[in-house]
Amino acid sequence: MRIGIFADTHDHLANIRLAVERFNAEEVELVLFAGDFVSTISIPPLRNLKAPLVACFGDNEGNKVGLQSGIKLVGKLSEPPVHLTVDDGTRFVLAHMKRQLRGVDVDYDIAVFGHTHKPRIECDDRGRMLINPGETSGWSYGRPTIVLLETATRQATVVNLHDIRKWSVDGGDLI
Repeated sequence: MRIGIFADTHDHLANIRLAVERFNAEEVELVLFAGDFVSTISIPPLRNLKAPLVACFGDNEGNKVGLQSGIKLVGKLSEPPVHLTVDDGTRFVLAHMKRQLRGVDVDYDIAVFGHTHKPRIECDDRGRMLINPGETSGWSYGRPTIVLLETATRQATVVNLHDIRKWSVDGGDLI
């Protein structure tokens, strides 16, 4: 299953549009968002997604009620951690901060989180994949990124929205 992953949009509408365009072009079947839309202004560009969205709140959401109401047109938005199992049986946990994964007592194969604004893909000591897609906004580091994941192969690719180059990781680390 092809999945698009992003986080930390921080109301950067142009980059949200670029992420949506890329997810649609890659024909992802599901999009995961790991927090920090920030305001409801971020929701309208998401209406162009051709795949359902599952999202969690971050630590900078200004209007949770408004965000949750607006997101209903394209998907679901909940407090972290969010657990889901996709059609091929891959089990995910979605959070904004890595520390929100502490104490998670539900088994998972892949954890998705954001907050640091730096992309990183690694495996923990139990063989679970940990994915931080970096910042879609590009506000902090000038490098707006998303991740494309193929669950069957566990191939994760960090994509810079302003660059055609990609970095792929297959069970190793991306720093």
